[in-house]
Amino acid sequence: MKKKLLLTSLGLLLTASLAHAQLGTTTGTTTVSVAVAAEAALTAITGTSTLASTGTNFSTYTGTTSLTYFIRTTPTSGSGSIVLKVTTDFAPTGGPSVGTPPTGTDALTYSCTVSSPGTACTGPLTAKTTATTTVATFGADAHSTFAGNSASVSWSLTNDPLYKVGTYTATVTFTISAA
Repeated sequence: MKKKLLLTSLGLLLTASLAHAQLGTTTGTTTVSVAVAAEAALTAITGTSTLASTGTNFSTYTGTTSLTYFIRTTPTSGSGSIVLKVTTDFAPTGGPSVGTPPTGTDALTYSCTVSSPGTACTGPLTAKTTATTTVATFGADAHSTFAGNSASVSWSLTNDPLYKVGTYTATVTFTISAA
């Protein structure tokens, strides 16, 4: 009888352990969250924008800088902008100058075109070495396309007879921001 009881108990233990090893399907869940922030970027800015004078003697030098922008602003109170600043004035000396032009009426000015959702500057504006000037502004809930949107700056530089013959180069830095 003791052997029978022992074998029965052993059998029940074996059966109980096999019951937990049954095959089945279990599920679980997770929560995925993402914080989408305001973002802005500039790409495809032309490396060199050459200004040229065409037409009559001492006609204005003109040229264009094209760029692609990406923007996303917050829905209710968001804003953004593209600005520019002449970070290195024309060099070498003897030619045009943004900071200290040879004649008071000499100026590097520009007008803007910006595809929606941006609003282009109201130009012409005078470029500066001491402060940024506006190219475009963006309001709340502004979204560029995934491929980016286009903008351009059309430059105009006085052709002063006092400029010495030569090639002069300035650096203009564009900055985009979004909130």
